[in-house]
Amino acid sequence: SLRGSWRLRSANGSVALRGDVPGCAHSALRRAGLIQDPYYRFNDMMYRWISLDNWTYSRTFKTPFDVRKWQKVNLVFEGVDTVAEILINNITIGRTDNMFNRYSFDITCIIKEVNFVEVRFLSAISYAAEQSRCHKGYSVPPACPPPVQKGECHANFIRKEQCSFSWDWGPSFPTQGIWKDVRIEAYNQYHLIYFTLTPFFGKLAQQWSLQIESIFDVVSPKPVSGLVTVSIPKLQTQRTFSVKLQPGEGSIVLLVNINKSATVEMWWPNGHGKQTGYNVTTVFTMEAGHKIEKFSKAYFRTVELVQEPISGSPGLSFYFRINGRPIFMKGSNWIPADSFQDRVTYDTYRLLLKSAADANMNTLRVWGGGVYEHDEFYDICDELGIMIWQDFMFACALYPTDQNYLESVRAEVTHQVRRLKSHPSIILWSGNNENEAAIASNWFSIPQADREVYIRDYVMLYVKNIQEIVLAEDKSRPFIVSSPTNGLESVKEGWISQNPYDTHYGDTHFYDYHSDCWDWTHYPKTRFASEYGFQSWPSFSTLEKVSSAEDWSYTSNFSLHRQHHKNGNDEMIQQIEHHFKLPQSTDPIKKFKDMIYLTQVMQAQCVKAETEFYRFSQSEIVKGEGRTMGALYWQLNDIWQAPSWASLEYGGKWKLLHYFAQKFFAPLLPVAYEDRDVLYIYGISDLHTDHLLTLRVTVHAWSSLEPVCIRVKDNVTVKAQSAHPIYKEPVSDLLRRCRNCTRESCVVTFHLVGQAGLRSPTNHHFLSSLKDAVGLGKTQLSASISQKDSIYIFDLRTTAVAPFVFLDVGSIRGRFNENGFLMTKRRKVVVFHPWEPTTVEQLEQALSLTSLTDVI
Repeated sequence: SLRGSWRLRSANGSVALRGDVPGCAHSALRRAGLIQDPYYRFNDMMYRWISLDNWTYSRTFKTPFDVRKWQKVNLVFEGVDTVAEILINNITIGRTDNMFNRYSFDITCIIKEVNFVEVRFLSAISYAAEQSRCHKGYSVPPACPPPVQKGECHANFIRKEQCSFSWDWGPSFPTQGIWKDVRIEAYNQYHLIYFTLTPFFGKLAQQWSLQIESIFDVVSPKPVSGLVTVSIPKLQTQRTFSVKLQPGEGSIVLLVNINKSATVEMWWPNGHGKQTGYNVTTVFTMEAGHKIEKFSKAYFRTVELVQEPISGSPGLSFYFRINGRPIFMKGSNWIPADSFQDRVTYDTYRLLLKSAADANMNTLRVWGGGVYEHDEFYDICDELGIMIWQDFMFACALYPTDQNYLESVRAEVTHQVRRLKSHPSIILWSGNNENEAAIASNWFSIPQADREVYIRDYVMLYVKNIQEIVLAEDKSRPFIVSSPTNGLESVKEGWISQNPYDTHYGDTHFYDYHSDCWDWTHYPKTRFASEYGFQSWPSFSTLEKVSSAEDWSYTSNFSLHRQHHKNGNDEMIQQIEHHFKLPQSTDPIKKFKDMIYLTQVMQAQCVKAETEFYRFSQSEIVKGEGRTMGALYWQLNDIWQAPSWASLEYGGKWKLLHYFAQKFFAPLLPVAYEDRDVLYIYGISDLHTDHLLTLRVTVHAWSSLEPVCIRVKDNVTVKAQSAHPIYKEPVSDLLRRCRNCTRESCVVTFHLVGQAGLRSPTNHHFLSSLKDAVGLGKTQLSASISQKDSIYIFDLRTTAVAPFVFLDVGSIRGRFNENGFLMTKRRKVVVFHPWEPTTVEQLEQALSLTSLTDVI
């Protein structure tokens, strides 16, 4: 391995320092103390010079073996970011131009005992501009991001993380560096490059089989024969095959039938069963050369994307069957966890993905403007049961299709599919993000006469190249060309449908910041909601690390600078004003903190309303629409400390939305909505069996901790994996029944209870905007904290009904078991799970308690 310490220098040599590999120029400069935290205040603008310079990595290394004994020696880069010339001993051995590719260079004739290796980078910004300039025939829009993003131009002309040129939630840091492993490989006869395991279930034979694919570089001039033994002890399965490797890129495909008398435990998504994996040992014993032993894990699961007619509805369904069972997909969209990939560690992944699973999510969409994540990301998803909708890295743009570009993309796609296809967590490949919609809705104002050129390029890239490779390389999971798409209908319409947002087909992305988000009638009753969301600000403790006191106001230059979505800060205020009063505090810092709190309350309540709408639409068709089978809000995580759609802040802290998600994605949930002044409650279940439950509906007055009235409905059947109405009452009857209640003076809470501790979260339904609430008074909130083993108990007390009670322990890392709740009892116990050692004293000092009535 050539990981570790390299030398790094700028183009004119004025800056020279140590540069760690894997790493990038920004991280090296930061580590050397030559720059501040790039995320601090306005540093994304101050440090543009770093990305505009051309950096060179170099080092010497001793060859740890006798070169003469090996037929082939390669220098292998798992990831180079992005455009570079590679030299060994001052001889150019190759060039790179794709961050997502694996590069292997033959250095057999060049390598000596002591070697000097150089990787000379070219600024990604300069390269993208040059590529665009050279594309003479026609323009490939968009040229530049909107000014509010403060980004760089022509990201679509470089095969690099697209959001590194800026996005509407992230900064522009087009890095340069060796971002993955680099090593020397030496071998005789043959060398294993890719090794994949894919499960298949034969319906006729009712038997599992495992397809094992091995791809070799065979340097022997003649075919190499031998034996391959595959053993899966837990499944009493062992098979031996005679094989022959052909010179060049030799591949072996073996089909191992699993012993029928063994019980195969399948891999299930989070909430639907276990994530069982089986140890597999594969031994290659070839006549010439060494023996290769591979230890890997095999998982057994099937996936089908079902697009078929639905009675009572035009169009087609769009849902996933895992192991033959339809699964409602609950989750979010994943973006890169940092602008600097070397800062993304196993622990970063673990924290964010565990938080997703803890919020009852079973799916994440790895969005197409970021990166194909590291192996560890997918390993953790396999283990946690998080299904991955995997985009290819093309987003919100049109792309060139010249020969060099297509060759680079073909290599990228082949490599990524081979690298990733053994992961059971990946259940779908998707060609791009929003590019079908970009052409269909004419985002880039392309004249009608020129449209055909761009449609031809689109089909060439995603259908004739990407889809063709994916279908050849991986027959075990579905592929769609874009998101949003109309699926089979888009295919029928020549790959670009007239309206990719059609609710009767495929998936939809939906954003509406102006309508009242509590009003469910604005939401599309779609087959699958793969993007939707609202912005909020991250907590003060997160912002404090990258700002100074003069920044701490909602209208400061910093607050404007950090907002990369046009009018985003104003849109949040507008949405808040539908239901809440704006903060009036004369203390500027309190006012800023109150604004942050209100944006988080608004976001949580908005996404809750929309998600609950999608969940209760799963079993019904209304006016030809419905059967929604997925709700993935935008977005899970943050790339830096800024306002965004995320539910997890940079660093992993849970926003209010994430606490709400834990409830609105619960496996058993009652959901209320009003239609023409009638209150309906639906029972939503992801459980595999029907349950006979009790529904408790409680009405509280804002002015009292004693409930006004309670209605208990016994023997409520909540059907397995469905959503059905279980309660109906005109609001006027409810108010009359609950003496003296008005819409403004009362609030409804409700939950489901069953046998053996089965219980849903308590949900709430507001009968009016909270800015109009009558009887909602100031409350005294207090908490006493004690330690029990590795967790902390917060004994919370209130003197009055308190909406959106939020416990915040600043920058002490950890999460509460619930937060942001409506407190209708005098006392409540909340548990804190720390992610690092802390004490009762530290928690007491850091704790702040806020409810809606504290915001003035």
